[in-house]
Amino acid sequence: MDRRLEILQKELMSAIAGLTAEQLRWHPPGKWSAAEVLEHLYLTYTGTTKGLSRVLAAQKAATTPATWVHRRNKLVVLGFGYLPSGREAPSFSRPRGLAVDQVVAEIAGKIAEMDDMITRCEQELGTGNLLDHPILGPLTGRQWRRFHLVHGLHHVRQIRQRAKKLK
Repeated sequence: MDRRLEILQKELMSAIAGLTAEQLRWHPPGKWSAAEVLEHLYLTYTGTTKGLSRVLAAQKAATTPATWVHRRNKLVVLGFGYLPSGREAPSFSRPRGLAVDQVVAEIAGKIAEMDDMITRCEQELGTGNLLDHPILGPLTGRQWRRFHLVHGLHHVRQIRQRAKKLK
């Protein structure tokens, strides 16, 4: 597996280690619980995997030309490694109430599946742009991995903050 996604897996599993389902469901007023944050991440991993599987099936990238907004957003997120807070998640990645135990049990595997799908796309279609991200625009496999690392670590910090308040 790609080292960036290995780091993400380890950090994510470390952040939730020892937390009960009840603790994962606790949330500050107006904020997502750690369980909801995990589900959001889970949905982004499965969404990326599904999108890339469609690319692989079609044997053709599913991208549009990058706009200057895409380029700016890529610079901030992928270049500087900064994910601004307060942005509303796209509807497909908002928590819907999946079972906490299921998400906890499957999330590391979903990261591995996503990495495998990125690798397969790169092997069959090359290292160019593969799939559009809803905010960053067209991304290569390498950029998808970097995005998921930056995005995931952003949410790992949130999970750790919630866990800290429970102690």
